[in-house]
Amino acid sequence: MVALSARGRMGAAEGRLLRRNRQQIDWILWGVPLGLTFVAGILIASTQRQAEYADWYQHWITAALGMVLALAVARLRLERLRSLQWPIYGLTILSLVAVRLVGTSALGAQRWISIGGFHVQPSEFAKVAAILLLAGVLSRFPVERPVDLLRPIALITLPWALVFIQPDLGTSLVFGAVLLVMLFWAGMPLAWLVLLLSPLMAAILAGVLPWSLALWIPLMGLLAWQSLPWKRIGLAAVVAIQGLFAVLTPYLWLHGLKDYQRDRLVLFLDPSKDPLGGGYHLLQSKVGIGSGGLWGTGLMHGLLTKLRFIPEQHTDFIFSAVGEETGFIGSTLMVLAYALLCHRLLQIASRARTDVESLVVVGVGAMLMFQVVVNIFMTIGLGPVTGIPLPWVSYGRSAMLVNFLCLGFCASVARRGRETQRWW
Repeated sequence: MVALSARGRMGAAEGRLLRRNRQQIDWILWGVPLGLTFVAGILIASTQRQAEYADWYQHWITAALGMVLALAVARLRLERLRSLQWPIYGLTILSLVAVRLVGTSALGAQRWISIGGFHVQPSEFAKVAAILLLAGVLSRFPVERPVDLLRPIALITLPWALVFIQPDLGTSLVFGAVLLVMLFWAGMPLAWLVLLLSPLMAAILAGVLPWSLALWIPLMGLLAWQSLPWKRIGLAAVVAIQGLFAVLTPYLWLHGLKDYQRDRLVLFLDPSKDPLGGGYHLLQSKVGIGSGGLWGTGLMHGLLTKLRFIPEQHTDFIFSAVGEETGFIGSTLMVLAYALLCHRLLQIASRARTDVESLVVVGVGAMLMFQVVVNIFMTIGLGPVTGIPLPWVSYGRSAMLVNFLCLGFCASVARRGRETQRWW
């Protein structure tokens, strides 16, 4: 009887331990990426049914390596990386410079470095380095005055410029999105965020509706007068910058972008202007998504996917395979999965113990969700083709490792947040 009672107590203790471990597993943070990765392997295999090569198993192998990396990083405290932020940033800049000198070119861009037969894309890792350094800087030097913006903008400008000239317009846009979101999370007023975005809007209006600048520039001047501490100086600076961007837009359009980049920015409005050239991807992608209907054709049964009507479908245009083979229901579920992950990241950031940890999680969330929105908009014709991958779904080994590395950072912050809650 004593032995049975002892075994019973041991069983009850093991049960409580098992339940505690299950409660500590962050099912959303780990489950959503792993589920997306599993489905992505099937979709990639479907896109390459008629090809002589297969990348789906490499997608899963890379994900397994990334998962090991994420679990290892999740056990670290981000404070231990603070002393390494500048060295990591410096190595990242050197790698981006090396791309210009000894990089490998493909599809009209020089973005990769070949290491031991593997092509590594330093711009993907540069996003992580930028997030870590920005988090450290903004936690020490919050944006309380307009002059405080100079430091974070200077830090992001160098990697942004090196990525932009590769040329990689899509990834360079990610740097801007990460910077703006992290600045806002660090306490920058919303009006200042609008003012930072206003030159881009002025450039767009100068090319599309020049007459609207007569309304836009005074409106931004009024916002500057109301929100900036040095009203006259701020007003003059904002109006001058708006006018400068409006004047330089034609020159930058002709000389700052490659021909294919200009085509991508224009043809998404009307891809039928060049149905066999620059508009081909968009037209075929929209046809594939529309052909899926409500429930889709079923995994591995997409006709357009099987016949490879959509070039590079397993990378940037993988969402077209989602739409064709899983239909509106499957596409909606994937979008909801990303939204659920975004909500979880915001929860982790709001419960973080330190400002650095909170900013890192927000930066990761901004990077991932910006890529999701731009990629999906691109495939359904609501945005230009920019070459941004869909996290955990598009094939790309560097991007996959970076996504799991960032997942490990977020898991580390979440674990420490739970420890704090138990302490209190």
